[in-house]
Amino acid sequence: MSRRPSHPVRLLASALAAGALLTTAACSDGGGSESASDTAAEQAGVARPDAAKQTPTGSPSAPAALTEAGAKAALITEADLEGGWNQVQDADKWRDRLLVGKVDVAAFLTAKSSATDCQALLDALYDDGLLGDPSGPSALTGFEQGDSRLLEQVAGYDRAGLDARLKWLRTLPDTCDEFTATGSGGAERTVQVTEASVPDVGDARAGLRVSVQGDADGGPATLTLDIAAVRVDTSAVTVMGGGLDGGQTDSVAQAVRQGTERLKTVLDGGTPSPQPTTMD
Repeated sequence: MSRRPSHPVRLLASALAAGALLTTAACSDGGGSESASDTAAEQAGVARPDAAKQTPTGSPSAPAALTEAGAKAALITEADLEGGWNQVQDADKWRDRLLVGKVDVAAFLTAKSSATDCQALLDALYDDGLLGDPSGPSALTGFEQGDSRLLEQVAGYDRAGLDARLKWLRTLPDTCDEFTATGSGGAERTVQVTEASVPDVGDARAGLRVSVQGDADGGPATLTLDIAAVRVDTSAVTVMGGGLDGGQTDSVAQAVRQGTERLKTVLDGGTPSPQPTTMD
């Protein structure tokens, strides 16, 4: 496994190289309407009660802002995963050479912008930018299970930028269904992007499965990554799992459930339990 510790990253990797780091429905905000009694009162010249006084006393308060300590506390542990995953200390150095390549723009005959999106996906997987740069605290952890790896990141973001990024991720199975990328040595890689289901947790989510077919160590190899991202208010949990042995659909789903629950607990001012609250 080759590593490039000079480039800090937060990505998942296969056994060949250090790892590569990755939700579908979004929620919408509803608006209230003015009642008939309020309208009548205004027409009669009676002032409406102050809006703050009309707010129900039992309304939930907004989640607290994510802190550095909170981001670390929200990270999953070995207890949150089944299947013999072992936590590692160098997940920030994981990278995978199969994710390095230039997209063949000429192959996109009708939509050159699609090539730009596909290149952005590859770059984001390699450089830890699937949800853009965090605007708040960020923490990550990684686990190994044989030749497979799983990485989780918890971070705070700008809300508008985060929603836009999740929306972009959901378009990629259409715009980047299958494309070719060329590595630095001229070797071609076939990349396939499909939609992946994500547990119905959090406020919004997106999921992808990305497979890269190429050559590694003198022979054919396929890197498969299962990716899930979940927004909770202005924070997000991103989980990626897989490797040369295939994806890690079940483990990624489990990590997303546990990670989202831990993040919600932190944002509500609590401390996550050392034992998982739900296990499949």
